[in-house]
Amino acid sequence: MAAFAVVPFVSAQQQRDAGTRRTAATPAPDAPQDDSRETIVTREVNLPISVVDKKGVPIAGLSQNDFLVLEDKQPQGIKSFAIESNNLPVYVGVLMDTSASTAGKLDFEKEAAMNFIYTVTRLRKDQVAFATFDDEVTMRQDFTDKLDLLDTAIRKVKKPGVQTSLYNAVWQFCNEKMRGVRGLRALVIITDGDDSVGQTTLEEAIEIAQNTETVIFGISTKAGFSGVVTGVDMGQVKDKGDRTLEKLCEETGGRAFFTGDKLALERAFGRVAKELHSQYIVSYRPTNENYDGRFRRIEVKLARDRDGMKVRTRRGYRAIRRTTDGQ
Repeated sequence: MAAFAVVPFVSAQQQRDAGTRRTAATPAPDAPQDDSRETIVTREVNLPISVVDKKGVPIAGLSQNDFLVLEDKQPQGIKSFAIESNNLPVYVGVLMDTSASTAGKLDFEKEAAMNFIYTVTRLRKDQVAFATFDDEVTMRQDFTDKLDLLDTAIRKVKKPGVQTSLYNAVWQFCNEKMRGVRGLRALVIITDGDDSVGQTTLEEAIEIAQNTETVIFGISTKAGFSGVVTGVDMGQVKDKGDRTLEKLCEETGGRAFFTGDKLALERAFGRVAKELHSQYIVSYRPTNENYDGRFRRIEVKLARDRDGMKVRTRRGYRAIRRTTDGQ
């Protein structure tokens, strides 16, 4: 994929107003109507699944028989199961908050972004894209495996904006960058968690991440890191912004970090890297083939109780019609 210039995405609201935000079966404006495109095919649901112990360490060695998959509380038959996610490339999007509320934290955010990229990605295998968001969402570096380009793009970020278009950023990045990639998809958001624009809702951001199979990890900048982050107090977490960031991550199979210690954060990055590269990949065909646009709730359990183990995956998707060409 070619590298972008430093230009803003088209806003999510503009895309909705222009009618470009549509379900997969809705033809583009002025597109010729072709009855053959209306044939519905059976949809497979793909689930990257993480299993961790009580300390957050990924658990290896599980088999297909260790998992139970339910959709709207109905058991589903597993069609395929793979444990070689370590062989798949990971496409990682890094979204950095540059709104006014993070004005005193830009240096920390840049450091956190680069530490995450260096820790999580594998040279010549994984791809990373970097964007910032404030009043608008700006692509700084499209997907690349060249760390020097990412380092340059991050260091060039200087002046913060005013508002925080957090949900817009998630929606636009997933919609424009995550649909066509072949591999695992992850998005890390470095933010204080508060959205002040309101063009896109939390539910819309969660939905598009789920439907593009994107796992979201959040890094909150609210907690003071050993007292060195200007403008925040040590341990100041779990307000409304923190709770919404946590929900955004958990509903997509990821998690949010609110640690007040830089070393603990670096260890967390290491766990995320191991988790991304040791996921189980499960696919199933829903027993309910009525693709009516309703939300389907997914639950994955271990077949038998294992002390302290936790299963993480996306918690649902919207059942949309699929056409013969997969659009």
